[in-house]
Amino acid sequence: MGKTISEKILARASDREEVSPGDIIWADIDVLFTHETIGPRVFAESFEELGGEIWDPDKFSVYIDHYNLPSTIRHADVVKFTLDWCRSHDVKHLYNFCGPEHQVLIENGFIRPGTVVIGTDSHTTTAGALGAFATGIGSTECAFALATGKIWLRIPSSFRLNWEGELQDGVMAKDMALKMIGTVGHGGATYKACEFVGPLIQDLSVDGRIVLSNMAVEMGAKNGIINPDSKTMEYVKERTDKSIEPLESDGDAEYEKELYFDGGDLEPLVAVPHNVDNVKPVSDVEGTEINSVLIGTCTGGRFEDMEAAARILRGRKIDPDTYAIIMPASLNIYREMLRRGLIEEFLDAGCTVTQATCGPCAGHIGGLLADSEVRISAQNRNFKGRSGSPGSEMYLASPMTCAASALKGEITDPRRYL
Repeated sequence: MGKTISEKILARASDREEVSPGDIIWADIDVLFTHETIGPRVFAESFEELGGEIWDPDKFSVYIDHYNLPSTIRHADVVKFTLDWCRSHDVKHLYNFCGPEHQVLIENGFIRPGTVVIGTDSHTTTAGALGAFATGIGSTECAFALATGKIWLRIPSSFRLNWEGELQDGVMAKDMALKMIGTVGHGGATYKACEFVGPLIQDLSVDGRIVLSNMAVEMGAKNGIINPDSKTMEYVKERTDKSIEPLESDGDAEYEKELYFDGGDLEPLVAVPHNVDNVKPVSDVEGTEINSVLIGTCTGGRFEDMEAAARILRGRKIDPDTYAIIMPASLNIYREMLRRGLIEEFLDAGCTVTQATCGPCAGHIGGLLADSEVRISAQNRNFKGRSGSPGSEMYLASPMTCAASALKGEITDPRRYL
């Protein structure tokens, strides 16, 4: 019987010929990362008890992205503690105010096919878009991983999610992610390796693939992975000169469950409050009044997303009673937006363009919601109170749907503007 890509990666990482679902392994880590909110300030003491030496400075990185920029004294103290800790431990790879870690990791060549990527953030699954086994851990685990370079894992069984067809204009990868989450359910793939396959996956850009892997954890997945192809290899080779040893699933690999989707049947979707799997066609909620819009984050803030939103907003003005936040997923994307004139276009439309940050998505800074406010956002979660007051409401949608909604001040099908 053949093996899945996840099983092959974890077998190699644990120096075994093969592994099977349910096996317990110690895996060697290729990339470990953390950020300020649940990083050194949480695990510093435990790490010192383990010797306080980073096992491999080249494989470890730290990001200041959630409290970017600090808006309270507490946030500032946490950032300062993190920076001081990084200096005292000679952290080689520190990314200070460069944007959400998941995007910055990918842009800077840390993620390679066939590797094991571990981070103290649930959306570590993002890196699976490039054919890596990527999963999140807790802070205590990070202290041990940082000292030893190893992680304890149970081999997950795999779900195979097949996509065929072609997306119609106005439908994006975010709609594909919402379709899968709505079908599988929040937690329906808990501790499963979700593998995205099929002609439509191959047609997606790397930016689009990243959205699917990012959102895999919203199904409860241990990782969300895509078999690397020529598009993957070209993307990675442009960003690193390190060796690349890709792996892919065997044709006769065994899956716990297989699901099939047709992109041609897909229309713009919206996840309504207060659960990511509460997914409806945009036509079911069109006309719902909103107070604000957020286009960005590590889910919907790549340059492709910004171009798509600008296509809707170009030459138009957003509703005067609505404010729109444009939040790129990295400083590099911000610069590209500046070079291509997108920032000026967003400003002309009446939007506010912010720094690259996790910010309001994680409920920390810049654009939090007041009681009874309603927002539509390209972010990844809409749990009650996640981005502000527990009395607020959050709808999730693609960057195009968010942009169209900003124009009318109510949830709107983006195809009306194409």
